[in-house]
Amino acid sequence: MRLRFAPSPTGPIHVGNAHTMLFNWLMARSQGATFVLRFEDTDRERSRPEWEEVILSEMKWLGLDWDEGPDIGGPYAPYRQMGRLDLYREYFERLKAAGAVYPCYCTPEELAAERAEADRRKVPYKYSRRCLRLTDEERRRLEAEGRRPAWRLKVPDGEVVAYEDLIRGRIEFPTDSIGDPILVRSSGIPVYNFTVVVDDITMRITDVVRGEGHISNTPVQVLIYRALGVEPPRFAHVSHLLNAERGKISKRKGEMSVTEFRERGILAPALFNYLALLGWTPEGEGREILSREEIIREFDIRKVSKAAAVFDETKLEWMNGVYIRRMSPEELAEHALPFVTGAGLASEEDLRRRWPWFVHLISQLQERINTLAEVPGYVDFFFRDEIEYDDKAVRKFLSPPPADFFRQVAGALETVEWTVPAIEAAVRGLQAASGLEVKAALQPIRAAVTGRTVSPPLFDTIYLLGRERALARLRRWLA
Repeated sequence: MRLRFAPSPTGPIHVGNAHTMLFNWLMARSQGATFVLRFEDTDRERSRPEWEEVILSEMKWLGLDWDEGPDIGGPYAPYRQMGRLDLYREYFERLKAAGAVYPCYCTPEELAAERAEADRRKVPYKYSRRCLRLTDEERRRLEAEGRRPAWRLKVPDGEVVAYEDLIRGRIEFPTDSIGDPILVRSSGIPVYNFTVVVDDITMRITDVVRGEGHISNTPVQVLIYRALGVEPPRFAHVSHLLNAERGKISKRKGEMSVTEFRERGILAPALFNYLALLGWTPEGEGREILSREEIIREFDIRKVSKAAAVFDETKLEWMNGVYIRRMSPEELAEHALPFVTGAGLASEEDLRRRWPWFVHLISQLQERINTLAEVPGYVDFFFRDEIEYDDKAVRKFLSPPPADFFRQVAGALETVEWTVPAIEAAVRGLQAASGLEVKAALQPIRAAVTGRTVSPPLFDTIYLLGRERALARLRRWLA
């Protein structure tokens, strides 16, 4: 078995692409098949090398690998379509020799007029085939006028193109509903339906897993296989993912890209796990958090649902939180580090120098956050000499502050052993002696040292701030 993923390097991978890519990869890895990556880059206006790099980076980040591809080579290189033009010409000549294609000299304006007439008559548009009926003399005259032909596939009349979809079962298309599609543009550049067939033939692809948007392309491709005398691969068409508004997620709109979720602090294993469960359900009740190995072992393309799945960002963030809480403190600190440095709170050098302190700090957030992007908002006051005080915190707990209690706490913090248990024992002892309720005593301290009403655990916060900063912030409210 050989499978392939063939993105166009025209933008970032959105989660719909990633979902299809993952199901390809899972089928390959679950069956011990070869997984091929190639780039469909014949759209010269929009294809960019930098988008290739993004796609490679994001696939690797998700933990997906490939056995052949543009970056590692393989027996059927090159793995970019623009490097395979000679192959397309060779196979196009075979179609010409078989009488399966014919030249079309119609201008864009003439084709637009045909389409407009079909719209006026309220019938589906189908090419009129007027160029199929041209004589040799008429063709020579049109070429003398400077017209360069595109080439169309001659679709047989009165037949049914059928194939067994691994997900959807038998799918049939009457050929009378299919217009003769262009296979090679007048510029000489072949179009998708032709190049993809040649690529899959020459790369010996046995199974094609792709989005349901390609279902309508499949009969044309089957006809090209037939004209070339080659057996088509098996097809499996995965349903589109829907956004929260139940609309199709669009690459062209630039929404919900893998890069975006990565920058929002979603972990790769969490996104991998979540995408795998959109349209596929493992055996057993309530199984949602699965390892990569479990998913590979249990995945079956024939058990993928035909129904469209909704990409629920809230559910993804919940799952991400589960993965965060399963990390060791050191592992979480490594993942959080670029978000803290990216927010300009500290340099990596500084955090590495104080690594045990940073690990302790980040561990205080482990039960509180669902994404890594939340980290800077929780910890910024640890890195700043001057902090902004939230109006609510000031109004609720510091207007006025419990000045006598603050003085006692400040005095204790000057001399107490600087450990979390010692700090907690000292402050709680003063609170008990003061007669203040726990909330009335501790919440004003939190507001004074953090500037907010919510923070990591108070005594760890005081410890991590350090004696000098904690005292300075308390005493600010004694002036």
